[in-house]
Amino acid sequence: MRVFRGLPNAASRAPCALTIGNFDGVHRGHQALLAHLRAAADRLGLEAAVMTFEPHPREFFAQVSKGAVQAPARIASLRDKLLSLSGNSVDRVIVEHFNAHFAALSPEDFVEKILVQGLHVKWLMVGEDFCFGARRAGNLDYLVDAGRRHGFHVESLSNVMDGDQRISSSAIRAALAAGDFGGAAQMLGHPYTISGHVIHGQKLGRDLGFPTLNLRVAHKNPALSGIFVVLVHGLAEQPLPAVASLGVRPTVDDSGRVLLETHVLDYAGNCYGKVVRVEFLKKLRDEEKYADLPTLTAAILRDAEQARDHFRETGMMAVSATDRI
Repeated sequence: MRVFRGLPNAASRAPCALTIGNFDGVHRGHQALLAHLRAAADRLGLEAAVMTFEPHPREFFAQVSKGAVQAPARIASLRDKLLSLSGNSVDRVIVEHFNAHFAALSPEDFVEKILVQGLHVKWLMVGEDFCFGARRAGNLDYLVDAGRRHGFHVESLSNVMDGDQRISSSAIRAALAAGDFGGAAQMLGHPYTISGHVIHGQKLGRDLGFPTLNLRVAHKNPALSGIFVVLVHGLAEQPLPAVASLGVRPTVDDSGRVLLETHVLDYAGNCYGKVVRVEFLKKLRDEEKYADLPTLTAAILRDAEQARDHFRETGMMAVSATDRI
């Protein structure tokens, strides 16, 4: 899968079948849309392309409105989004920088400059509630009419349902915020995970007796925050039991930086630079600010014991990571 930051150059503008969206989480609704995209691309001999945005448009509008517009929590990093798109047989992804210039495009300019001239779109699928252009003035009817004039075919996909609930990024955010990982997994089609390279931290966890794998979270508003029972994929043949903290670490850091810190139970391997995937199983508690490091250490010890209890009770795997390597 090729990834373009902005429109491809002229040499890379092969005719394509395209879909457009934020694709936060790449849930089962998105997957259904991507399956239609892939089938159309194969039928027409085109590349299957996705246009998505960074930052999320509502993040941009929240910034320019100074908080008058609420930015949504992020389900997935750009890295995880791209991995999910690749896993759904997409040929290329255009990550469009959503800024004031892009937001000001009229529907006509969006169609002519982006879809026709910039991407050579021949087939397009969007959700039935899709809106685009300045002030969201463009809609599905406008696209269908524009397609007739510019020579591309437009189709829409109805909502994908889970029982009587529409599968959406908003519903998944709500499930994650409530600690309903089963419900989130049902809508995603897989367990909820965060992946990334293990980076060097302050080594505070090691000093306290709880060494951690640190993953940087680029966005400041993740869909989760708190202390969790997790599994870590990528360090051994089997996922390893662990406990994780996702948040801003208020006891030891006032920078506001979001970090995912994961303590793998009874594991002491060198993990720096490795790519791991952290799977969330259960929320233990919210993040707290403690008066001192001894109080923090005692809380971490309780969290680790609760994680061990969870793995014992569920019988999911050996409690000790050393039993797996």
